[in-house]
Amino acid sequence: MAERFQIPNSLPITPPSRPLPVKRTSQPEKEAAPDFAALLHKELEASSIRFSAHAEKRLAARRIHLTPNQIASLEQAVDRLQAKGGRESLIIMGDVAFVVSVRNRTVITAVDGDSMKENVFTNIDSAIVS
Repeated sequence: MAERFQIPNSLPITPPSRPLPVKRTSQPEKEAAPDFAALLHKELEASSIRFSAHAEKRLAARRIHLTPNQIASLEQAVDRLQAKGGRESLIIMGDVAFVVSVRNRTVITAVDGDSMKENVFTNIDSAIVS
């Protein structure tokens, strides 16, 4: 004998949820060797400073490779400049110079030691040597 069940009117009725679409590929994706720009971009995502597209190109062209310690030093320099009211600043770290927008926490360009000797830095209001 079949029993009858009644659903109380006080229970909310929710529609069934839809499953998320699944991406299917016929072949497994091959891992390509990451290029310098991709590695630099990945490393810089973790930091609180950003690099403009122009700065990334200059770093790659001048073969300037930044270590996590150098990026941390750059962040600290930007913090110090921000505390002193710097807006557009020159940061010299060893044999590399960076022009930084302090407000945006963005490196605008980078210059290596050989090129630094011939460059004139304009439109800056502060500088720091670390």
